[in-house]
Amino acid sequence: MFLNNFAKFYARTNQFIRPKVSACPRKNVVILLKTDFCNITDKRACSHSSKTDNIASDYNNNGFEKSDSEPTISRRMQRRRRNKLEVESHKDITSDNSQTVIQTSGRRLRVSNPSTDSVRVKELQSAIDTMSARDISEETLDFPSDFEDYNKWKRDQSRRAYRPKVNPALTSILLFPGQGSQYIGMGKKLLPYHGVQEMYNKASAILGYDLLNLCLNGPQTELNRTVVCQPAVMVTSLAALEVLKATDPEALEQVVGTAGFSVGEYAALVSADVFSFEDAVEVVKIRAEAMQKLTEELASGMMTVFCNHQTRLNFAMEAAREHCKRNLQFPDPVCQTANYLCTDVKVIAGNMEALKFIEEHKSEFGIRRLKWLPVSGAFHTPLMKEAGKKLQQVLMKIELREPKIPVHSNVHGGRYRDTEQIRKCLSQQVYKAVKWEQILHILFSREKGENFPRVFEFGPSNQLGLLLKQTNTQAFNSYKNIEA
Repeated sequence: MFLNNFAKFYARTNQFIRPKVSACPRKNVVILLKTDFCNITDKRACSHSSKTDNIASDYNNNGFEKSDSEPTISRRMQRRRRNKLEVESHKDITSDNSQTVIQTSGRRLRVSNPSTDSVRVKELQSAIDTMSARDISEETLDFPSDFEDYNKWKRDQSRRAYRPKVNPALTSILLFPGQGSQYIGMGKKLLPYHGVQEMYNKASAILGYDLLNLCLNGPQTELNRTVVCQPAVMVTSLAALEVLKATDPEALEQVVGTAGFSVGEYAALVSADVFSFEDAVEVVKIRAEAMQKLTEELASGMMTVFCNHQTRLNFAMEAAREHCKRNLQFPDPVCQTANYLCTDVKVIAGNMEALKFIEEHKSEFGIRRLKWLPVSGAFHTPLMKEAGKKLQQVLMKIELREPKIPVHSNVHGGRYRDTEQIRKCLSQQVYKAVKWEQILHILFSREKGENFPRVFEFGPSNQLGLLLKQTNTQAFNSYKNIEA
């Protein structure tokens, strides 16, 4: 079945190179060129040729046709297919007075009658050489099967949550909110704890203004500005972490994962000892200034979209972009998903005119409700690409350390592997969508009956807890918000 589907798929995309099959005195030989996969069978030489008899017979001049009985697939064949069919063929062709030997992928197979088979062996070698010379990056395609895609995702260890061999109920996961969670008075409850006042003082010295005063007294319009809001949310979140250190230090001894939403990812990296506190404040300051500058150059914004099964969100965003092109003469309008929050809730961002178009026609697109976010730009869209370039230059100068606890990236949802990946993803994060829903699925995927870890959210609000409740109600039962 796999070969049938595989051949039909490549035939449809005009990328399947039909192999040349020669009738061997003992057994047909089949080569699948397009996939860097070579299978040579000989009934007498191969001990399990009975399992592959049907493969050769399934091929004719029209391609692979379904046979009456499907071949039994060996474990070795399964391993090759799981590796995206990227099996490197090794050729070692030798001859003596009585036989010709073909070695493919470590298996030695004997083909008798060298006088009649030598031509065929040369043809096989030529075909394999042609196959190997092709650009593998252009040839390799994902097999169009949800089952195959799922297995690939499941095998990718960098995208799976850390699973220590301890009782999950004794472990912890740390979450840090992002921009939009700020409010006047945040941080007031944290001041009595050791080190909090000093953190605000250090941040104020780096930023050049009294951060704590803005957090406690506002005004709200100033606090909502990107250049103020981002460092304020990050510092307040890290100050809330000091509360857990003082009240429940054991919770920080078995942390199996941490993640932060947008700018909250910097707080997560500080908690994992990747950044020093001072370096994180400096980077977030530059990040906020670069993003603020871009928002002042172009009218843009963000809004939350509440959907249902009838919502045509992709169509709505495409219509909004087309409206800006035709009616407003925008050369390259932007309107796309910026945050994946949960199944029925997304945040879209882009040009203000495109967002207003969707707001005016929301009923036609089946949108239940819209809510504008208190931010001044279209973050996590291509409109912020220049900020990403600026951030990349800054991150190259900052010393980063390997994470002491697993940190999950907003860009791909998986765990960071090394500091180079951290630099790359943080610079991309400002203009790529935040995959928060995917992060929650990775962090809280559990077997049936398995306990869930304790979940702590640090910072000005409980927004991430509400998203967790929408995504995984069982995990939410262990959730706690460290109020700021």
